[in-house]
Amino acid sequence: MLDQVLSTLLDFLPVFALVCCANLTVYFVTGYLFVAFQKRHPERRIQKTRDGMSRMWLEIRASVKALITSSLLLSSGYFAQTQGWTLVSPLALSWWSFPLMFAVCFVLFDAWFYWGHRILHWGPLYKWHLPHHKSVAPTVWSNDSSTTIDTLIEHGFYFVVWFVLPVPALSVFALRLFDQISGMIGHSGFEFFASKSSRWPFPLICTTFHDLHHSQFHYNFGNFLSIWDRLCGTVHPGYDDFVRQMEETGDVPDSAITKVSRTTSQV
Repeated sequence: MLDQVLSTLLDFLPVFALVCCANLTVYFVTGYLFVAFQKRHPERRIQKTRDGMSRMWLEIRASVKALITSSLLLSSGYFAQTQGWTLVSPLALSWWSFPLMFAVCFVLFDAWFYWGHRILHWGPLYKWHLPHHKSVAPTVWSNDSSTTIDTLIEHGFYFVVWFVLPVPALSVFALRLFDQISGMIGHSGFEFFASKSSRWPFPLICTTFHDLHHSQFHYNFGNFLSIWDRLCGTVHPGYDDFVRQMEETGDVPDSAITKVSRTTSQV
């Protein structure tokens, strides 16, 4: 029995190491490229009077720890599928199964993230999420700057999904890649992507969406989409106007100067 456990562990470790290296590589490459790009466009800063880069090394250290946890979740779920331990077998990878299951996982993870994020703003659990909110002016490095409990809740999807859905591995890995890059852009503090499609009646979001969550705390809990925030009344009341103003003027307004009263947006 012990020999079997050790053999399984030795089979798993290279998978975990590969996933971990991939996550860390994406984090650092995306971070350095985006920092270099945004330095050329200081006018696109969202919070004009705040610069979160003084926290860069704190955020990087916390992010490395969180990415190791996230990698453990992702690689464990994948390994379980390869060993036949899941409730369902994966669909064969094909031209239709990859985009279908990517889309299904995209929608489900957005719901998972919203509710996990709301729960983390609940009093008894907020202490595990508070370190992430130390970055009032988020940076590209702060996307993963969180605690182990925070990561387990928000990224637990990447472990569970393998057991309950017939996901081709590539669909989940592609979602994780998209989640990482879009999350880092969403935390960058610089707006380059605001457009009509990122405000009502469309469900997509731009960087300002999550930046408002960091600067004002009680709004905009979603990850990819604004659907759950709109359904639950937690979308920032000025968000659509910010986006509309950027469409009309081409300038990025200073969201930090707009304060609104606290609502019942916490769980």
